[in-house]
Amino acid sequence: MLVNNETLTRDDVVAGRTTLGIELGSTNIKACLVGPDQTTVAVGSHTWENQFVDRVWTYSLDAVHEGLAAAFAALAADVRQRYGVPLTTVGALGVSAMMHGYLAFDAEERLLVPFRTWRNTSTGPAAAALTEALGFNVPLRWSASHLYQAILDGEEHVGQIASLTTLAGYVHRRLTGRHVLGVGDASGMFPIDPATGTYDAGMLATFDSLAAGHGFPAPLGDLLPAVLPAGAPAGMLTAEGAALLDPTGTLAAGIALCPPEGDAGTGMVATNAVAPRTGNVSAGTSIFAMVVLERPLARVHEEIDVVTTPSGDPVAMVHCNNGSSELGAWAGVFGEFAAAIGSDVGQDAVFAALLGAALQGEPDGGGLLAYNYLSGETITGLDEGRPLVLRTPGSRLTLANFARTQVYSVFGTLALGMRTLADEDVAIDSLLAHGGLFRTEGVAQRLLAAAVDAPVAVASTAGEGGAWGIAVLAAYAAAVAGGEPRTLAAWLDEVVFAGAATVVAQPEPADVAGLRTYLETYEAGLPIQHAAITATH
Repeated sequence: MLVNNETLTRDDVVAGRTTLGIELGSTNIKACLVGPDQTTVAVGSHTWENQFVDRVWTYSLDAVHEGLAAAFAALAADVRQRYGVPLTTVGALGVSAMMHGYLAFDAEERLLVPFRTWRNTSTGPAAAALTEALGFNVPLRWSASHLYQAILDGEEHVGQIASLTTLAGYVHRRLTGRHVLGVGDASGMFPIDPATGTYDAGMLATFDSLAAGHGFPAPLGDLLPAVLPAGAPAGMLTAEGAALLDPTGTLAAGIALCPPEGDAGTGMVATNAVAPRTGNVSAGTSIFAMVVLERPLARVHEEIDVVTTPSGDPVAMVHCNNGSSELGAWAGVFGEFAAAIGSDVGQDAVFAALLGAALQGEPDGGGLLAYNYLSGETITGLDEGRPLVLRTPGSRLTLANFARTQVYSVFGTLALGMRTLADEDVAIDSLLAHGGLFRTEGVAQRLLAAAVDAPVAVASTAGEGGAWGIAVLAAYAAAVAGGEPRTLAAWLDEVVFAGAATVVAQPEPADVAGLRTYLETYEAGLPIQHAAITATH
Protein backbone atom coordinates (compact mmCIF):
# COMPACT_ATOMS: atom_id res chain seq x y z
CA MET A 1 0.00 0.00 0.00
CA LEU A 2 2.01 2.96 -1.27
CA VAL A 3 1.31 6.44 0.05
CA ASN A 4 2.37 9.77 -1.35
CA ASN A 5 3.81 13.06 -0.13
CA GLU A 6 0.64 13.83 1.83
CA THR A 7 1.76 11.25 4.39
CA LEU A 8 5.51 11.38 4.01
CA THR A 9 7.28 14.66 3.34
CA ARG A 10 10.44 15.08 1.37
CA ASP A 11 12.11 16.20 4.59
CA ASP A 12 11.37 12.86 6.24
CA VAL A 13 13.26 11.05 3.48
CA VAL A 14 16.21 13.42 3.65
CA ALA A 15 16.36 13.25 7.47
CA GLY A 16 16.12 9.48 7.52
CA ARG A 17 12.84 9.30 9.43
CA THR A 18 12.19 6.05 7.59
CA THR A 19 13.06 2.38 7.94
CA LEU A 20 14.16 -0.03 5.24
CA GLY A 21 13.36 -3.72 4.95
CA ILE A 22 14.93 -6.11 2.43
CA GLU A 23 13.70 -9.67 1.99
CA LEU A 24 15.29 -12.33 -0.18
CA GLY A 25 12.40 -14.54 -1.21
CA SER A 26 12.33 -17.54 -3.49
CA THR A 27 11.62 -15.60 -6.69
CA ASN A 28 12.07 -11.94 -5.75
CA ILE A 29 14.36 -9.79 -3.67
CA LYS A 30 12.21 -6.94 -2.40
CA ALA A 31 13.15 -3.66 -0.76
CA CYS A 32 10.50 -1.68 1.11
CA LEU A 33 10.87 1.80 2.60
CA VAL A 34 8.31 2.74 5.26
CA GLY A 35 7.52 6.07 6.82
CA PRO A 36 7.13 7.11 10.45
CA ASP A 37 3.56 5.72 10.48
CA GLN A 38 4.71 2.34 9.03
CA THR A 39 3.06 2.88 5.66
CA THR A 40 5.01 1.93 2.55
CA VAL A 41 6.45 4.96 0.75
CA ALA A 42 8.75 3.39 -1.86
CA VAL A 43 9.57 -0.08 -3.16
CA GLY A 44 12.10 -1.85 -5.32
CA SER A 45 12.51 -5.45 -6.43
CA HIS A 46 14.70 -7.81 -8.38
CA THR A 47 13.61 -11.13 -9.88
CA TRP A 48 15.76 -14.21 -9.43
CA GLU A 49 15.37 -17.97 -9.54
CA ASN A 50 16.98 -20.88 -7.78
CA GLN A 51 19.07 -23.30 -9.84
CA PHE A 52 19.00 -27.10 -9.71
CA VAL A 53 22.71 -27.95 -9.97
CA ASP A 54 24.07 -31.46 -9.33
CA ARG A 55 20.65 -32.35 -7.87
CA VAL A 56 20.87 -29.48 -5.37
CA TRP A 57 18.57 -26.45 -5.24
CA THR A 58 20.85 -23.43 -4.86
CA TYR A 59 21.51 -19.73 -5.44
CA SER A 60 25.04 -18.45 -6.02
CA LEU A 61 26.42 -15.82 -3.66
CA ASP A 62 27.13 -13.65 -6.70
CA ALA A 63 23.40 -13.75 -7.44
CA VAL A 64 22.74 -12.72 -3.83
CA HIS A 65 25.07 -9.74 -4.08
CA GLU A 66 23.81 -8.66 -7.51
CA GLY A 67 20.19 -9.04 -6.43
CA LEU A 68 20.66 -6.94 -3.29
CA ALA A 69 22.22 -4.12 -5.29
CA ALA A 70 19.54 -4.35 -7.99
CA ALA A 71 16.66 -4.27 -5.51
CA PHE A 72 18.19 -1.32 -3.65
CA ALA A 73 18.83 0.53 -6.93
CA ALA A 74 15.18 0.06 -7.90
CA LEU A 75 14.10 1.37 -4.50
CA ALA A 76 16.43 4.39 -4.74
CA ALA A 77 15.05 5.16 -8.21
CA ASP A 78 11.51 5.00 -6.84
CA VAL A 79 12.46 7.40 -4.03
CA ARG A 80 14.02 9.84 -6.48
CA GLN A 81 11.00 9.69 -8.77
CA ARG A 82 8.49 10.20 -5.97
CA TYR A 83 10.32 12.71 -3.79
CA GLY A 84 13.02 14.19 -6.00
CA VAL A 85 15.88 13.36 -3.63
CA PRO A 86 18.54 10.63 -3.38
CA LEU A 87 18.24 7.95 -0.71
CA THR A 88 21.28 8.68 1.45
CA THR A 89 20.19 7.24 4.80
CA VAL A 90 17.37 5.61 6.75
CA GLY A 91 16.55 5.47 10.44
CA ALA A 92 16.96 1.70 10.69
CA LEU A 93 17.44 -1.30 8.44
CA GLY A 94 16.51 -4.98 8.52
CA VAL A 95 17.17 -8.05 6.38
CA SER A 96 15.09 -11.20 6.12
CA ALA A 97 15.22 -14.21 3.83
CA MET A 98 14.09 -17.76 3.25
CA MET A 99 14.61 -19.80 6.41
CA HIS A 100 16.62 -22.98 6.94
CA GLY A 101 19.13 -24.40 4.48
CA TYR A 102 22.88 -24.69 4.73
CA LEU A 103 25.56 -22.02 4.35
CA ALA A 104 28.89 -23.29 5.68
CA PHE A 105 32.01 -21.10 5.82
CA ASP A 106 35.64 -21.62 6.73
CA ALA A 107 37.72 -19.42 9.03
CA GLU A 108 38.31 -16.95 6.17
CA GLU A 109 34.53 -16.71 5.62
CA ARG A 110 34.80 -18.55 2.31
CA LEU A 111 31.77 -20.61 1.27
CA LEU A 112 32.73 -24.29 1.43
CA VAL A 113 29.93 -25.81 -0.69
CA PRO A 114 27.15 -24.20 -2.74
CA PHE A 115 24.26 -22.84 -0.70
CA ARG A 116 21.75 -25.65 -0.04
CA THR A 117 18.32 -24.07 0.26
CA TRP A 118 15.28 -25.14 2.28
CA ARG A 119 13.98 -26.83 -0.85
CA ASN A 120 16.48 -29.70 -0.64
CA THR A 121 15.04 -32.86 0.92
CA SER A 122 18.03 -35.20 0.72
CA THR A 123 18.63 -35.16 4.49
CA GLY A 124 16.24 -37.95 5.49
CA PRO A 125 18.67 -40.14 7.49
CA ALA A 126 20.05 -37.15 9.41
CA ALA A 127 16.64 -35.67 10.18
CA ALA A 128 15.32 -39.03 11.40
CA ALA A 129 18.37 -39.65 13.61
CA LEU A 130 18.26 -36.17 15.13
CA THR A 131 14.51 -36.30 15.74
CA GLU A 132 14.90 -39.59 17.60
CA ALA A 133 17.97 -38.51 19.60
CA LEU A 134 16.66 -35.07 20.57
CA GLY A 135 13.03 -36.04 21.13
CA PHE A 136 12.17 -33.02 19.01
CA ASN A 137 11.10 -32.87 15.37
CA VAL A 138 14.08 -31.78 13.27
CA PRO A 139 12.78 -31.42 9.69
CA LEU A 140 14.67 -32.20 6.50
CA ARG A 141 15.27 -28.57 5.58
CA TRP A 142 16.70 -27.42 8.94
CA SER A 143 20.34 -26.40 9.04
CA ALA A 144 21.11 -29.03 11.69
CA SER A 145 19.80 -31.75 9.36
CA HIS A 146 21.96 -30.51 6.49
CA LEU A 147 25.07 -30.40 8.67
CA TYR A 148 24.51 -33.83 10.20
CA GLN A 149 23.80 -35.36 6.77
CA ALA A 150 27.08 -33.92 5.50
CA ILE A 151 28.81 -35.48 8.52
CA LEU A 152 27.13 -38.86 7.92
CA ASP A 153 28.10 -38.73 4.25
CA GLY A 154 31.72 -37.96 5.13
CA GLU A 155 31.76 -34.82 3.03
CA GLU A 156 35.28 -33.46 2.81
CA HIS A 157 34.39 -29.88 3.70
CA VAL A 158 32.96 -30.55 7.18
CA GLY A 159 36.37 -30.47 8.85
CA GLN A 160 36.89 -26.91 7.64
CA ILE A 161 33.61 -25.44 8.93
CA ALA A 162 34.12 -22.38 11.13
CA SER A 163 30.59 -20.95 10.97
CA LEU A 164 27.09 -21.83 9.82
CA THR A 165 24.25 -19.45 9.06
CA THR A 166 21.11 -18.85 7.03
CA LEU A 167 20.72 -16.59 4.01
CA ALA A 168 19.48 -13.69 6.15
CA GLY A 169 22.35 -14.24 8.58
CA TYR A 170 24.86 -14.23 5.72
CA VAL A 171 23.59 -10.96 4.28
CA HIS A 172 23.47 -9.39 7.75
CA ARG A 173 27.09 -10.39 8.38
CA ARG A 174 28.11 -8.83 5.06
CA LEU A 175 26.35 -5.61 6.05
CA THR A 176 27.52 -5.38 9.68
CA GLY A 177 30.33 -7.86 10.28
CA ARG A 178 28.28 -9.52 13.05
CA HIS A 179 27.51 -13.26 13.16
CA VAL A 180 24.02 -13.03 14.71
CA LEU A 181 20.48 -14.14 13.92
CA GLY A 182 16.98 -13.29 15.06
CA VAL A 183 15.49 -15.97 17.29
CA GLY A 184 12.77 -16.85 14.76
CA ASP A 185 15.28 -17.58 12.01
CA ALA A 186 17.62 -19.31 14.46
CA SER A 187 14.79 -21.64 15.48
CA GLY A 188 14.91 -23.07 11.96
CA MET A 189 18.58 -23.94 12.37
CA PHE A 190 18.44 -25.72 15.73
CA PRO A 191 15.81 -26.03 18.52
CA ILE A 192 15.41 -23.06 20.84
CA ASP A 193 14.87 -23.32 24.61
CA PRO A 194 11.98 -20.91 25.43
CA ALA A 195 13.36 -20.48 28.96
CA THR A 196 16.72 -19.13 27.80
CA GLY A 197 15.82 -17.67 24.41
CA THR A 198 18.76 -19.38 22.74
CA TYR A 199 19.71 -22.83 21.44
CA ASP A 200 18.72 -25.67 23.76
CA ALA A 201 21.89 -26.54 25.69
CA GLY A 202 20.94 -30.16 26.35
CA MET A 203 20.12 -30.78 22.70
CA LEU A 204 23.38 -29.14 21.63
CA ALA A 205 25.26 -31.57 23.88
CA THR A 206 23.37 -34.51 22.34
CA PHE A 207 24.15 -33.30 18.82
CA ASP A 208 27.83 -32.87 19.70
CA SER A 209 27.95 -36.42 21.07
CA LEU A 210 26.37 -37.83 17.90
CA ALA A 211 28.66 -35.81 15.62
CA ALA A 212 31.79 -36.73 17.59
CA GLY A 213 30.97 -40.37 16.97
CA HIS A 214 31.47 -39.65 13.27
CA GLY A 215 34.70 -37.71 13.72
CA PHE A 216 33.25 -34.18 13.88
CA PRO A 217 34.78 -32.56 16.97
CA ALA A 218 33.63 -28.92 16.74
CA PRO A 219 30.91 -27.94 19.26
CA LEU A 220 27.87 -26.90 17.22
CA GLY A 221 27.21 -23.97 19.53
CA ASP A 222 30.53 -22.43 18.46
CA LEU A 223 29.49 -22.51 14.79
CA LEU A 224 25.94 -21.15 15.00
CA PRO A 225 25.07 -17.43 15.04
CA ALA A 226 24.37 -15.71 18.34
CA VAL A 227 20.61 -15.46 18.96
CA LEU A 228 18.82 -12.12 19.40
CA PRO A 229 15.15 -11.30 20.12
CA ALA A 230 13.10 -8.65 18.34
CA GLY A 231 14.06 -5.17 19.49
CA ALA A 232 17.69 -6.02 20.29
CA PRO A 233 20.47 -4.01 18.63
CA ALA A 234 22.21 -6.11 15.97
CA GLY A 235 25.01 -3.92 14.65
CA MET A 236 25.61 -0.99 12.35
CA LEU A 237 25.92 -0.76 8.59
CA THR A 238 29.63 -0.72 7.76
CA ALA A 239 31.22 1.09 4.83
CA GLU A 240 31.65 -2.28 3.12
CA GLY A 241 28.02 -3.14 3.79
CA ALA A 242 26.81 0.18 2.40
CA ALA A 243 28.87 -0.40 -0.75
CA LEU A 244 27.33 -3.87 -1.16
CA LEU A 245 23.83 -2.42 -1.09
CA ASP A 246 24.65 0.72 -3.04
CA PRO A 247 27.76 0.53 -5.22
CA THR A 248 27.17 4.17 -6.26
CA GLY A 249 28.28 5.31 -2.80
CA THR A 250 25.14 7.37 -2.16
CA LEU A 251 23.99 5.39 0.88
CA ALA A 252 25.90 6.32 4.03
CA ALA A 253 27.24 3.86 6.59
CA GLY A 254 26.30 3.94 10.27
CA ILE A 255 22.65 2.84 10.03
CA ALA A 256 21.44 0.62 12.89
CA LEU A 257 20.19 -2.87 11.98
CA CYS A 258 17.64 -5.06 13.73
CA PRO A 259 18.23 -8.81 14.12
CA PRO A 260 17.98 -10.60 10.73
CA GLU A 261 14.87 -12.76 10.49
CA GLY A 262 13.37 -15.52 8.40
CA ASP A 263 10.39 -15.16 6.11
CA ALA A 264 8.18 -17.00 8.60
CA GLY A 265 8.86 -14.37 11.26
CA THR A 266 8.29 -11.44 8.93
CA GLY A 267 5.06 -13.08 7.81
CA MET A 268 3.91 -13.21 11.42
CA VAL A 269 4.71 -9.52 11.83
CA ALA A 270 3.04 -8.59 8.52
CA THR A 271 -0.19 -10.23 9.68
CA ASN A 272 0.00 -9.19 13.35
CA ALA A 273 0.12 -12.82 14.42
CA VAL A 274 2.79 -12.89 17.14
CA ALA A 275 0.62 -13.34 20.25
CA PRO A 276 -0.57 -16.72 21.60
CA ARG A 277 -3.71 -18.12 19.89
CA THR A 278 -3.02 -16.12 16.73
CA GLY A 279 -1.83 -17.61 13.46
CA ASN A 280 -1.12 -16.82 9.85
CA VAL A 281 -0.83 -18.50 6.49
CA SER A 282 1.82 -17.33 4.05
CA ALA A 283 1.35 -18.38 0.42
CA GLY A 284 4.20 -18.02 -2.03
CA THR A 285 6.67 -20.44 -3.61
CA SER A 286 6.15 -22.46 -0.44
CA ILE A 287 3.11 -22.27 1.81
CA PHE A 288 3.07 -22.51 5.56
CA ALA A 289 0.83 -21.89 8.54
CA MET A 290 2.15 -20.54 11.83
CA VAL A 291 0.17 -20.81 15.07
CA VAL A 292 1.53 -19.25 18.27
CA LEU A 293 1.14 -21.83 21.04
CA GLU A 294 -0.27 -21.39 24.52
CA ARG A 295 1.31 -24.68 25.65
CA PRO A 296 3.75 -27.25 24.24
CA LEU A 297 2.44 -29.90 21.86
CA ALA A 298 1.72 -33.21 23.56
CA ARG A 299 3.72 -35.28 21.06
CA VAL A 300 6.43 -34.97 18.45
CA HIS A 301 4.96 -34.75 14.96
CA GLU A 302 7.06 -35.09 11.83
CA GLU A 303 4.70 -32.82 9.94
CA ILE A 304 4.89 -30.01 12.53
CA ASP A 305 7.93 -27.78 13.10
CA VAL A 306 8.22 -26.02 16.44
CA VAL A 307 9.89 -22.68 15.82
CA THR A 308 9.44 -19.26 17.45
CA THR A 309 8.10 -15.78 16.86
CA PRO A 310 10.67 -12.98 16.49
CA SER A 311 10.21 -12.48 20.24
CA GLY A 312 10.92 -16.13 21.06
CA ASP A 313 7.43 -17.50 21.77
CA PRO A 314 6.90 -21.12 20.59
CA VAL A 315 5.09 -21.55 17.28
CA ALA A 316 3.69 -24.65 15.56
CA MET A 317 4.59 -24.44 11.90
CA VAL A 318 2.99 -26.53 9.15
CA HIS A 319 5.39 -26.05 6.25
CA CYS A 320 4.77 -27.25 2.71
CA ASN A 321 7.59 -26.97 0.20
CA ASN A 322 5.21 -26.40 -2.72
CA GLY A 323 2.96 -23.37 -2.89
CA SER A 324 1.71 -21.27 -5.78
CA SER A 325 4.52 -21.80 -8.31
CA GLU A 326 2.59 -24.35 -10.36
CA LEU A 327 -0.51 -22.14 -10.40
CA GLY A 328 1.77 -19.36 -11.61
CA ALA A 329 3.14 -21.60 -14.36
CA TRP A 330 -0.37 -22.35 -15.61
CA ALA A 331 -1.22 -18.65 -15.50
CA GLY A 332 1.81 -18.11 -17.70
CA VAL A 333 0.52 -20.66 -20.21
CA PHE A 334 -2.90 -19.02 -20.34
CA GLY A 335 -1.21 -15.63 -20.71
CA GLU A 336 0.75 -16.92 -23.69
CA PHE A 337 -2.48 -18.23 -25.22
CA ALA A 338 -4.18 -14.88 -24.73
CA ALA A 339 -1.28 -13.13 -26.42
CA ALA A 340 -1.31 -15.65 -29.27
CA ILE A 341 -4.92 -14.76 -30.11
CA GLY A 342 -4.25 -11.04 -29.83
CA SER A 343 -5.48 -10.42 -26.27
CA ASP A 344 -2.32 -9.65 -24.30
CA VAL A 345 -4.07 -8.62 -21.09
CA GLY A 346 -1.18 -8.95 -18.66
CA GLN A 347 -0.40 -11.47 -15.95
CA ASP A 348 -2.47 -9.82 -13.20
CA ALA A 349 -5.58 -10.03 -15.36
CA VAL A 350 -4.87 -13.69 -16.16
CA PHE A 351 -4.55 -14.50 -12.46
CA ALA A 352 -7.74 -12.61 -11.68
CA ALA A 353 -9.62 -14.53 -14.39
CA LEU A 354 -8.32 -17.91 -13.21
CA LEU A 355 -9.09 -17.23 -9.58
CA GLY A 356 -12.49 -15.84 -10.46
CA ALA A 357 -13.25 -18.98 -12.45
CA ALA A 358 -12.26 -21.13 -9.47
CA LEU A 359 -15.24 -19.83 -7.51
CA GLN A 360 -17.53 -21.12 -10.26
CA GLY A 361 -16.05 -24.62 -10.13
CA GLU A 362 -17.77 -27.60 -8.54
CA PRO A 363 -16.97 -27.90 -4.80
CA ASP A 364 -15.09 -31.18 -5.31
CA GLY A 365 -13.35 -30.00 -8.49
CA GLY A 366 -15.57 -32.05 -10.78
CA GLY A 367 -13.44 -35.16 -10.51
CA LEU A 368 -10.17 -33.42 -11.50
CA LEU A 369 -7.04 -33.83 -9.42
CA ALA A 370 -3.94 -31.64 -9.36
CA TYR A 371 -0.58 -31.97 -7.61
CA ASN A 372 1.68 -28.90 -7.43
CA TYR A 373 4.79 -30.86 -6.40
CA LEU A 374 7.78 -29.22 -8.06
CA SER A 375 9.93 -30.54 -5.23
CA GLY A 376 9.63 -33.09 -2.42
CA GLU A 377 7.02 -32.79 0.31
CA THR A 378 7.60 -34.10 3.83
CA ILE A 379 3.97 -34.13 4.90
CA THR A 380 3.06 -36.53 2.09
CA GLY A 381 6.31 -38.52 2.28
CA LEU A 382 7.88 -37.44 -1.02
CA ASP A 383 11.60 -36.82 -1.52
CA GLU A 384 10.91 -35.40 -4.98
CA GLY A 385 7.84 -34.21 -6.83
CA ARG A 386 6.23 -34.16 -10.25
CA PRO A 387 3.49 -31.60 -11.04
CA LEU A 388 0.48 -33.48 -12.38
CA VAL A 389 -3.08 -32.92 -13.55
CA LEU A 390 -5.26 -36.04 -13.57
CA ARG A 391 -8.84 -36.80 -14.46
CA THR A 392 -11.04 -39.81 -14.94
CA PRO A 393 -13.16 -40.35 -18.07
CA GLY A 394 -16.21 -39.26 -16.08
CA SER A 395 -14.68 -36.05 -14.74
CA ARG A 396 -15.85 -32.66 -15.96
CA LEU A 397 -12.98 -30.71 -17.48
CA THR A 398 -13.98 -27.05 -17.50
CA LEU A 399 -11.95 -23.92 -16.90
CA ALA A 400 -13.75 -23.43 -13.58
CA ASN A 401 -13.01 -26.96 -12.33
CA PHE A 402 -9.43 -26.78 -13.60
CA ALA A 403 -8.85 -23.45 -11.82
CA ARG A 404 -10.45 -24.68 -8.59
CA THR A 405 -8.31 -27.81 -8.45
CA GLN A 406 -5.17 -25.76 -9.08
CA VAL A 407 -6.04 -23.57 -6.08
CA TYR A 408 -6.88 -26.71 -4.08
CA SER A 409 -3.42 -28.05 -4.97
CA VAL A 410 -1.87 -24.98 -3.31
CA PHE A 411 -3.75 -25.65 -0.07
CA GLY A 412 -4.07 -29.46 -0.15
CA THR A 413 -0.92 -30.49 1.71
CA LEU A 414 -1.40 -27.65 4.20
CA ALA A 415 -4.90 -28.92 4.98
CA LEU A 416 -3.49 -32.38 5.74
CA GLY A 417 -0.90 -30.90 8.10
CA MET A 418 -3.41 -28.67 9.89
CA ARG A 419 -5.41 -31.76 10.87
CA THR A 420 -2.60 -32.60 13.29
CA LEU A 421 -2.96 -29.29 15.12
CA ALA A 422 -6.71 -29.84 15.34
CA ASP A 423 -6.06 -33.27 16.89
CA GLU A 424 -3.79 -31.57 19.46
CA ASP A 425 -6.63 -29.16 20.39
CA VAL A 426 -4.49 -26.14 19.51
CA ALA A 427 -6.63 -23.02 20.02
CA ILE A 428 -6.69 -20.40 17.26
CA ASP A 429 -8.58 -17.14 17.79
CA SER A 430 -7.63 -15.69 14.42
CA LEU A 431 -5.89 -16.94 11.28
CA LEU A 432 -4.63 -14.26 8.93
CA ALA A 433 -3.48 -14.81 5.36
CA HIS A 434 -0.94 -12.93 3.28
CA GLY A 435 0.95 -13.23 0.01
CA GLY A 436 0.31 -12.32 -3.60
CA LEU A 437 -2.27 -15.09 -3.97
CA PHE A 438 -4.66 -13.06 -1.80
CA ARG A 439 -4.51 -9.89 -3.89
CA THR A 440 -7.53 -11.07 -5.89
CA GLU A 441 -10.18 -10.36 -3.31
CA GLY A 442 -12.19 -13.16 -1.80
CA VAL A 443 -11.11 -16.18 -3.87
CA ALA A 444 -8.02 -17.80 -2.34
CA GLN A 445 -9.19 -16.55 1.06
CA ARG A 446 -12.53 -18.35 0.77
CA LEU A 447 -10.97 -21.61 -0.41
CA LEU A 448 -8.29 -21.45 2.29
CA ALA A 449 -11.06 -21.08 4.89
CA ALA A 450 -12.51 -24.32 3.51
CA ALA A 451 -9.10 -26.03 3.61
CA VAL A 452 -8.51 -25.23 7.29
CA ASP A 453 -12.24 -25.22 8.19
CA ALA A 454 -11.79 -21.98 10.12
CA PRO A 455 -12.32 -18.26 9.55
CA VAL A 456 -9.53 -16.62 7.56
CA ALA A 457 -8.84 -12.89 7.71
CA VAL A 458 -6.99 -10.75 5.20
CA ALA A 459 -5.87 -7.34 6.44
CA SER A 460 -5.30 -4.24 4.36
CA THR A 461 -1.58 -4.79 4.94
CA ALA A 462 -1.65 -8.40 3.67
CA GLY A 463 -0.12 -7.52 0.32
CA GLU A 464 2.85 -5.80 1.95
CA GLY A 465 4.71 -9.04 2.58
CA GLY A 466 7.95 -9.87 4.32
CA ALA A 467 9.98 -6.86 3.19
CA TRP A 468 7.46 -4.65 4.93
CA GLY A 469 7.48 -7.01 7.93
CA ILE A 470 11.24 -6.71 8.43
CA ALA A 471 11.04 -2.94 7.95
CA VAL A 472 8.48 -2.89 10.78
CA LEU A 473 10.85 -5.00 12.93
CA ALA A 474 13.59 -2.47 12.19
CA ALA A 475 11.23 0.30 13.29
CA TYR A 476 10.49 -1.63 16.49
CA ALA A 477 14.21 -1.99 17.24
CA ALA A 478 14.62 1.77 16.73
CA ALA A 479 11.66 2.40 19.05
CA VAL A 480 13.13 0.11 21.74
CA ALA A 481 16.45 1.93 21.45
CA GLY A 482 14.50 5.12 22.07
CA GLY A 483 12.85 3.75 25.22
CA GLU A 484 9.74 1.95 23.89
CA PRO A 485 8.50 -0.19 26.84
CA ARG A 486 5.88 -2.31 25.05
CA THR A 487 6.33 -5.87 23.85
CA LEU A 488 6.38 -6.50 20.13
CA ALA A 489 2.82 -7.90 20.27
CA ALA A 490 1.48 -4.86 22.11
CA TRP A 491 3.37 -2.40 19.89
CA LEU A 492 2.01 -4.04 16.74
CA ASP A 493 -1.54 -4.02 18.12
CA GLU A 494 -1.50 -0.46 19.43
CA VAL A 495 0.72 1.30 16.91
CA VAL A 496 1.07 -0.51 13.58
CA PHE A 497 -2.30 -2.24 13.18
CA ALA A 498 -4.51 0.07 15.21
CA GLY A 499 -6.37 1.31 12.11
CA ALA A 500 -5.91 -1.66 9.76
CA ALA A 501 -9.02 -2.83 7.93
CA THR A 502 -9.64 -6.59 7.94
CA VAL A 503 -11.96 -8.76 5.84
CA VAL A 504 -12.91 -12.16 7.30
CA ALA A 505 -14.09 -15.15 5.24
CA GLN A 506 -16.05 -17.87 7.01
CA PRO A 507 -15.77 -21.45 5.70
CA GLU A 508 -18.77 -22.25 3.50
CA PRO A 509 -20.27 -25.70 4.17
CA ALA A 510 -20.39 -26.65 0.47
CA ASP A 511 -16.72 -25.75 0.02
CA VAL A 512 -15.70 -27.65 3.17
CA ALA A 513 -17.57 -30.77 2.09
CA GLY A 514 -16.28 -30.54 -1.48
CA LEU A 515 -12.69 -30.10 -0.39
CA ARG A 516 -13.00 -33.01 2.01
CA THR A 517 -14.07 -35.22 -0.90
CA TYR A 518 -11.26 -33.83 -3.04
CA LEU A 519 -8.65 -34.54 -0.32
CA GLU A 520 -9.79 -38.16 -0.05
CA THR A 521 -8.94 -38.63 -3.72
CA TYR A 522 -5.80 -36.52 -3.30
CA GLU A 523 -4.46 -38.80 -0.57
CA ALA A 524 -5.48 -41.97 -2.40
CA GLY A 525 -3.67 -40.75 -5.49
CA LEU A 526 -0.30 -40.16 -3.84
CA PRO A 527 1.11 -43.48 -5.17
CA ILE A 528 0.80 -41.86 -8.61
CA GLN A 529 3.43 -39.36 -7.50
CA HIS A 530 5.79 -42.15 -6.44
CA ALA A 531 5.30 -43.88 -9.79
CA ALA A 532 5.92 -40.64 -11.71
CA ILE A 533 9.13 -40.00 -9.78
CA THR A 534 10.37 -43.52 -10.49
CA ALA A 535 9.47 -43.31 -14.17
CA THR A 536 10.94 -39.85 -14.88
CA HIS A 537 14.28 -38.38 -13.89
